[in-house]
Amino acid sequence: MDIDVLGALAVRENGLSITPTAPKPRQVLALLALHADQVVPVSALIEELWAGEPPRSARTTLQTYVLQLRALIATALERGGPDAGPGGAPGTVPGGPRAEVPPRTAKDVLVTLPGGYLLSSGGGTLDVREFDRLAGTGYRAMDAGDFAGAARLLREALALWSGPAFADVQGGVQLDMETRRLEETRLCALDQRIEADLRLGRHRELLAELTVLASRYRTHENLHGQFMLALHRSGRRGEALDVYQRLRGTLVRELGLEPSVALRRLQRSILMAGPESLSEAGSGADSAGERLVRV
Repeated sequence: MDIDVLGALAVRENGLSITPTAPKPRQVLALLALHADQVVPVSALIEELWAGEPPRSARTTLQTYVLQLRALIATALERGGPDAGPGGAPGTVPGGPRAEVPPRTAKDVLVTLPGGYLLSSGGGTLDVREFDRLAGTGYRAMDAGDFAGAARLLREALALWSGPAFADVQGGVQLDMETRRLEETRLCALDQRIEADLRLGRHRELLAELTVLASRYRTHENLHGQFMLALHRSGRRGEALDVYQRLRGTLVRELGLEPSVALRRLQRSILMAGPESLSEAGSGADSAGERLVRV
């Protein structure tokens, strides 16, 4: 089974889609797909579907949605053909005699377990799992000072995103929470990839991207700090200081907050350095806002 959630929801068994079009079964599949190979409690699924106000028939209705999903899975398994092996029709055990492998059934794919349901990926791909793997390896490369490797790995991780997570799913409480969590992981990877690129002296190449990001995330201090540094290193000191003033105005007006100590330190450094200073030192504040910034 191949599962994509970092964008539009797409779940395929034997290469065939098992993603329903009806909103409620789609929500159920989305939550099961995100937690593939793990038990998702019935209570979590009910909360997702009915937001704390389930009807008396909630469990029965949920079972109906599960049956609908199994029907889609069964169709995909049947159409897998005789060469599908363990994922579909009977095959053989690799390296051994021609022993029959029992065909995978819909109940083997969408499993009922005490207290919940489990979607078995059968060893297939899951984009969010691959994202976590690549991003984690990229973070370790950053820690080791391998900025080129970190930039490459984090760029690969971010390329797995085709849009907001569950972009075409009408989410409830659980999915909305998971979508926010996933967006935070994406922003963290993006922040570190830009940090790696700055460390490699790619400040001019980053300007167009950071212009868009600063406009989209109007209160995100780290991205603005990186934008300021990229502008300053590109000889655009005045524009870098303008970015700070716009951010400060937005923070004060919308959140009643002043910029962090680290960002104020960056502004002062740019003011004191003058337009001719284009040192290759470290970039903006980290997510905790504690890293010293030098220009």
